[in-house]
Amino acid sequence: MNTNFVEELRWRGMLHDIMPGTEEQLNKEMTTAYIGFDPTSDALHIGSLVPIILLVHLEKAGHKPIALVGGATGMIGDPSGKSDERNLLDEKTLNHNVAGIKAILSRFLNFDGTTENAPVLVNNYDWMKDFSFIDFARDVGKRITVNYMMSKDSVKKRLSGEEGNIGMSFTEFTYQLIQGYDFYHLYKHHNCVLQMGGSDQWGNITTGTELVRRMHVGEEAKAYAMTCPLITKADGSKFGKTEGGNIWLTADKTSVYKFYQFWLNASDADAEKYIKIFTFLDRDSIESFIATHNENPHLRLLQKRLAQEVTTFVHSQEEFENAEKASQILFSKSFKADIKTLDEQTFLDVFEGVPLVEISRETFSSLDMIGALAAETNFLGSNSEARRALKENAVSVNKEKVTEDYQLSEDDLINNKYIILNKGKKHTYIIKVS
Repeated sequence: MNTNFVEELRWRGMLHDIMPGTEEQLNKEMTTAYIGFDPTSDALHIGSLVPIILLVHLEKAGHKPIALVGGATGMIGDPSGKSDERNLLDEKTLNHNVAGIKAILSRFLNFDGTTENAPVLVNNYDWMKDFSFIDFARDVGKRITVNYMMSKDSVKKRLSGEEGNIGMSFTEFTYQLIQGYDFYHLYKHHNCVLQMGGSDQWGNITTGTELVRRMHVGEEAKAYAMTCPLITKADGSKFGKTEGGNIWLTADKTSVYKFYQFWLNASDADAEKYIKIFTFLDRDSIESFIATHNENPHLRLLQKRLAQEVTTFVHSQEEFENAEKASQILFSKSFKADIKTLDEQTFLDVFEGVPLVEISRETFSSLDMIGALAAETNFLGSNSEARRALKENAVSVNKEKVTEDYQLSEDDLINNKYIILNKGKKHTYIIKVS
């Protein structure tokens, strides 16, 4: 083994529950382990980065990772942590989602590798699609008692009526059995003896270990379970959520700039925690970064390194450099020249949510500052308010102060179509010339 996998997770704060014997198994020999990914969307958000990183650490430690996309379980929906029944997806949507998740996982794990411990990608729909209900009830349902299934927290909370819960359908009740059968199938066909996941999955995972044992009547079958903690923020708010919603792992849902900014804006307490979980920097490097950061926390060195590492891992070095450049340009002394080096999409990402008005090129050709601020755009409430702001020297075009007699020209256009107006430090507006 290249490293002690469990010890690596332990110091990084990535270990929550572990079944007795699991660490010994991992230290003894190359071990095959899997994590399931639920296709409720065609992309994954940063909450899924933790299980992805678990699989990468597993491979780095010399073990064999399996990523399972739940094409079958996705038809039902995991009740763990949910207070009500989930909407069922139609087959077309599900297939689209499965393809999207496979594409994302392939960015982090090489499923075409030829080494002994090369990662494997599977879809549980492949072995569940021909399983009849009668066969499943006889071969699988017979092995696990209802008492055992009802003892799981995910079931008990739904049946107790807590938090406005409305009970649980038979469909969702069977979820843990189907997930358990996945473990058995991978045990039988891929020699997979360990399932990993978030701490909310402990009940489903241990059902799987129990099923593996019970399906092997008269044989000695060993199956193990391990979970990582669910990530939280120091202030108690939900990790991975912003005012704009989830932070996703694909640029079409969350721009690289916005992704980079999420990590850059982490609090000191969160950055110290996240750099251990979300990067592959070694222990000495991380401890050195934390110590250096604590000497001059206002420089935010920890956040900058965290943002660099995660953005590079999820997107690329080039995308990180673009996002970093865009971030620095906002505070650049040569803003007017530097902002013109950004491509249009990055420019729009940087100024996402800023009030924007579109005007024709004909109107722009005779646009004065009063028109730019009020008459043609309504950014300010009146022409007199615009004049007052200009007289107070509070208005800038592309971060350069202007007066009322300033005439806008083609030279002011960014990407040949945008102008940035500021009134004071807090108010920014964009004119788009079309």
